Amino acid sequence: MDLDVGVCSDHEKRQKKKLLVDYLYSSRGHHNWYAGRYFFCELLSLANVIFQIYALDKFFDGEFITYGTEVIQFSQMDQEERIDPMIRIFPRVTKCRFYKYGPSANIETIDALCLLPLNIVNEKIYIFIWFWFLILAALTAALILFRMIIIACPPVRVYLLSLRFKLGSLDHLHTIVRRMSVGDWFLVYMLGQNIDSVIYQELIQELATKTDNDGKKDII
Repeated sequence: MDLDVGVCSDHEKRQKKKLLVDYLYSSRGHHNWYAGRYFFCELLSLANVIFQIYALDKFFDGEFITYGTEVIQFSQMDQEERIDPMIRIFPRVTKCRFYKYGPSANIETIDALCLLPLNIVNEKIYIFIWFWFLILAALTAALILFRMIIIACPPVRVYLLSLRFKLGSLDHLHTIVRRMSVGDWFLVYMLGQNIDSVIYQELIQELATKTDNDGKKDII
């Protein structure tokens, strides 16, 4: 709605802000599906990382999951006791067997040693991938745990709004969290990233006032 830029006139900003407040007020309780799909996509991200780790572990015959830890242990061992896991998984020299037709048209088997210089690069790439997947899985799992805390603890939702957007009145935030669903809160929270901070503070104030007045009417 172009509320994040300063090229709109004051009248136009007030009009758009009123439309946004009216929409958020009239559609209360209808945004849980939006938040649920968003959180589900984050859960799919974690499932994707776990599947990638599992698939690579199957590809390397069960060697990938412990690959990073073995490399760390290898770097801390004495020189005499070291067995390089990178050399074991990505050998640089291996036995090769070639078949060719001999003078009498019979197939002859030739054993040789083959150099695999590309494995020097592969071992570095996959140790990076191992640590990258580990960090990605840990951060995504922490994010999902954080989302669960947000859903279960309304005070956390109030704190996040006040911390991120530096809003003045905590009473307004408590009113919004108390009278709106998690999906509504999530939409309001995401709007704060795309709206000018001053306009956003006014939007929160008007929405909280309108919601609170509606609650008082219900009590009466």
